[in-house]
Formats: sequence, structure tokens, C-alpha cells
Amino acid sequence: MSDESNVLDQLISRVDDATLRARLAHEVDLLRGSRRFGLVFDRHLPESVRLPDHPIRKGIRVALRDESSVETWVVDRFTDRTREVAVLSGDGGERHISELIVVREFGEPIYPGLRSVERIENGPADAPWHVVINGENFHALQALRSTHRGKVDLIYIDPPYNTGNDGWIYNDRYVDQNDRAKSSKWLSFLERRLLIARDLLKPTGVIIAAIGDQEHHRLRMLLDQVFGDLNFISNVVWQGGRKNDSRYVSNGADYMLIYARDEQELGATGTRWREEKTGVRQALEKANEIWTLNSEDIETANAAWKRWLRSKKSAGEITDSVARYDLLDPSSGRPVNTYQDITWPGGGGGTYEVLHPVTGKAVKTPSRGWLYKDPARMDEEIAEGRVWFGADESTIPRKITYLDEMDDQVAMSVFSQDRKASNTYFRKVLGDLRFPNPKDCDVLKRWIALAAPPNAVVLDFFGGSGTTTDAVMQLNAQDGGTRQSILVTNNEVGAKEAKKLRKSDLHPGDPGWEACGVFEYVCRPRVSTVVTGRRPDGSPYSDGLSANVEMFDLTYLDPGMVRRGHEFGSVAPLMWFEGGARGPRIDEVPEEGWALTGSYGVLFDVDVLTAFADAVTDAATAGTPPVVVFVITDSEAEYQEAVERLPVGIETVQLYEDYLSNYTINIAGGVR
Repeated sequence: MSDESNVLDQLISRVDDATLRARLAHEVDLLRGSRRFGLVFDRHLPESVRLPDHPIRKGIRVALRDESSVETWVVDRFTDRTREVAVLSGDGGERHISELIVVREFGEPIYPGLRSVERIENGPADAPWHVVINGENFHALQALRSTHRGKVDLIYIDPPYNTGNDGWIYNDRYVDQNDRAKSSKWLSFLERRLLIARDLLKPTGVIIAAIGDQEHHRLRMLLDQVFGDLNFISNVVWQGGRKNDSRYVSNGADYMLIYARDEQELGATGTRWREEKTGVRQALEKANEIWTLNSEDIETANAAWKRWLRSKKSAGEITDSVARYDLLDPSSGRPVNTYQDITWPGGGGGTYEVLHPVTGKAVKTPSRGWLYKDPARMDEEIAEGRVWFGADESTIPRKITYLDEMDDQVAMSVFSQDRKASNTYFRKVLGDLRFPNPKDCDVLKRWIALAAPPNAVVLDFFGGSGTTTDAVMQLNAQDGGTRQSILVTNNEVGAKEAKKLRKSDLHPGDPGWEACGVFEYVCRPRVSTVVTGRRPDGSPYSDGLSANVEMFDLTYLDPGMVRRGHEFGSVAPLMWFEGGARGPRIDEVPEEGWALTGSYGVLFDVDVLTAFADAVTDAATAGTPPVVVFVITDSEAEYQEAVERLPVGIETVQLYEDYLSNYTINIAGGVR
């Protein structure tokens, strides 16, 4: 379709030959149809992951464990029945299996499982469990797409900022400032993850992505493409102090890009992101304290109240808008503001007489007229004590407002992060600062409270040091919420530390290397300390928090072992997770052939369907139906029979008997 405002279309219109003109116009339309607008970048080769615990088998791709070569080979065969020496494809030769490590490229089938590494039950039995997963976040997201599609209220991520100094890893290699394709690799890396993350959000869900100057503009365009520019909500500045890498202007700002999964769905809920104005709660508590002590002497009470307001305003603990509530109501002690005019803005208001309640004389009428044009409305306000009169009729009355009725403020576009305070808090938790620039827990608490309901599911798949889980648990303790945190991190080692470890002949998968990773050295001990109140060395930190937390390693199952029924324990947490991660978990196949908890049930043997269906019906009748029921059968007919026997309204899921077809990822059709 031609466009008269387009230069190319104008030039084509000047071609005299009608046939040639039509041909040119047709070819231009074809080009337009294939041309991408917006962010354009190379889709790089799929990433790969090293699996140190995976067995070496025929047909599997491997690399050298000591990282002395970047090449990979396929195991063709073994030299003998001991299967200790593998013959590799190409020029790989023969290698002892202790020298090799399994490598999986994104795109190859993966069979995920979860292995519990620490379980802390320190909260109510019916509270949701916070979950921390240590593993490749792309694969963890794919597993979550099986268990949490459309169930997440809020995603907060703090991905690598790609500054060249943060040493993030792409395809098992650190990407530095000198890599000419670093931005393209970074976009490819993020796009894969964001596309899955979008599927996890509820229609009313929100994603918040923290980012720095270097990639802010590219990330916003990428989020526009993944979530749609109409779903953009805000670009919030995260002000954190002077940056050290600027020679010219240093604004010290990072950013939070905020998008809705579907802004229309979110808006239809009537959501308003507002928070209490600074100092309001503190002022109300102090006013009540002063009134309790001085209710018989209003002058003394007001004098004490004004002194407190002046001192707190000077200290910056309350705003000027709060300080204006400088009188206490003589009948209730509620802080009152009498600074607000009761006149019509701009003129043209009511000009009727208003009598002073003591002298009985008409008070001064404001030059712009009264705010209420109807005298009856003014009478109502006076009767309800909403009008302040001076000592006599010489003073123009003012409108009375109460501090406890102050409207909340709209979420600010600039949030301050106290990096020093964040570092101090981190040192207090673990005894030392073992993670650079941890995020500000207080800022995250504010955003989680604003953008998600009190019972939200909150996901962070760039979990790092575990700040998001820390913030969610603290927020629940403060306001009684039942939010659930899902945190995905990994056990990567920083670039500088990795160089030191390699010089000591340590490599990924070695115990000495893994002990220095961010999950084992930072995230896991932090979360454990915050919940239990005890540091890893046994020293006391706090009284702990009322919360349940379980930490897992993401595992990669051997298909042969699964088919022989040896891996149910690794798949079981995924079922528990899909049921909401509440209460006990079904970790073993019971002799009865079925099992039921307060949140989910599993029918292992359809021959005992009657007993299972009766138990589910009894639970539903008692008002405690399971969230989801899994029926394990390869037969569609048997599954449908089970569905018909179960109460209406309970989600049912068919699982195939080898489990592989249910949780296989990285292949077409691998997600239920």
C-alpha cells in the first residue's frame, strides 16, 4: 500500500511505465512486510550448560572438565565393559570419564528435577513455602512454565548490567568490555528468558526490571517487543549516589522499567499504586500519646504537639504537609489542619452570610466567594465540625481536614537507594560483605507492597544474593501478608575469583570451586540466617522470621533411571510446587496407590480410583479441596474417567507414567 508521505512511494509514482511502476510497488511492499521495526540484534548460538553430576553415556556430548579446550565431542563408545574410558567423535581420541563433563546445549532435551539441599520450617503449617532454586535460570524458567504458567503476580529481576566490569557469562564464557558483540549477546540472552517469563505472569501481573545506563535504552526496546509498548507503565529512577566510572557527569542513577502483562486487565482491577506519605503513621501515634497524657488541657497538648512537629520536620522525618496538621481536635485529639482555604478558587463562589458560632455576627466573606455555592452544604460542613472559625467574626473561616484522612501519595518516580546502608545490612547478616552492591531491601519492600497483593507470588530469576526473598519475608512479617517468593539463582563464581581458582587447579564442579559460588557462599547462608536468626558459624543474628523456606538444586535427570522408576523423588517437588508449595510433599509412591495432602493429590494407580475420588470428595465437602490433582496414566480414556469421578472445579493434570513426557524441556511440545 503506497504512502504519499513516503519518499520512495513518491518516486515510484513518477515512473511512466505502468507495468514497471506496479512491479516496483509490489517489490517494495514485500520488503516492507519482511522488515523489522524496533530493536534489531543477532540471535546468537544457543547457550550451553555444563552438568558435572550427569553420568557419561554413549551418544552424549562432553567437554574437558579442566576447561583446557572449548571443543566438545560426542561419546561414540567405550573401550570395554567397565565404561571408564570413552572413545570420542572426531579428533577427541580416548579419554577417561573422570576428565570429561556432560554439556547440554539449549535446544537439546532436558529432564529437570529438584533436589532439596536445605529445608527450614519456621512458620505456620498452612503458610506457603518460599522456594530458592540453584541452577541455570533458563532451564528453571522452563520448568516453572510447567508448574506456574499464568500464576505469578510480580516478577522482579536485576539482570547483568553488561557494563564490561560485571563479568556475566554467555555460553560458559565471561563477556567483557572488549567483546564487540556484547550487547547483541546480552539481548539474545535476555530475550530467551523474558519470553518465558511473560508466560508465567497472570493477566494482571507486572514485571519490574532493574538496569543501568549502559543497556537501559536497549532493554526498554526489548521489553516493548516482548510485552508490547502499550503495556509499558513507568521508567522509575533508582537514585543511588555518585558513580565512580564517570569522568564528566555522574547522576548516580539506575532504573526500574515496569511493564504489565496486560495493562487493560490490570487497569480493570482498579489498581492504584499509592503509598502512605512519609511520617503520617509516626505522627498519628505521637498525637495519640500526647492526647492520652493531656486530654484535660488542650493548650498544653497543642504546645507539646507543635514542639514535636517542629523537631521532626527539622530532622526530615516528617514532610511539610504533615507538619501543617498543627492543632489537636479538642474533643478527640485528632491532628487538624486549618490552613486550607474554604474559598472558591479563581472567584465566582457563594456570597451568602455565614454567622460566627460564638458572636453570632456575620464573618468576613472571602473576595472569591465561598467554596460551597449552596448555603445548605456550608451548614452541613459547619454542623459536622469541618469549618474552623477564628476568635471572632473578623477572621475568614478555614476548612478543617484531619491527618488520618490524608490521601495516600502516588508512587514516586524517583527512589533513593542508600548503598552504604545496604552494605551495612549485608555485613550485619553474614558478618562480612561477600557480595558487591547488594540491592536495597527497603526499596524492594516498597515496590512489592505497591505492585502486588498481600498474597502474591513473587518471582526473581536473577536472584543473586537473595535480596528479593529477604524483602518478601520481611514485608510479610510487617503487614501480615502471605506472599510467596520464588527465587532462582546460580552458583557462578565472579570473574576475578574464577581466575584465582583456576590457578589453584580448581574448575566448575569441583567442591572447592562450588563452595565459592554465589548460591553456596552468599544466597543460601543469607536466607538461612534471616529465617533462623543464626549465622552459619552459629552466632546469633536475630530472633528469626516466621517463614518456611526450602532450597533446591536444579537437577538433570537420566532418562533411563526415570523409566526404571528411580527418579520420582526428584520430580515430586515439581508436583508439590504446582500445588502451591504448601504443606507436606508426596515424596514417595505409597503402597495404597494414591496420596492426598491439603493442597494437591496424586493418583498413581487408576485401579484405586474409587478410593482416591472418595478422599478428594470428602476434602472438598469439608471445604479444603486440593488445588490440583495429578492422574498418572498413559491412557486418555482412564484419565477422562478419573476427571468425571472427581468434584467439579478442581484442576486436573494428566501425567504420563515415565514422567519424561510431562517435564521434558527444550523440545517442541515439551511444556504441558
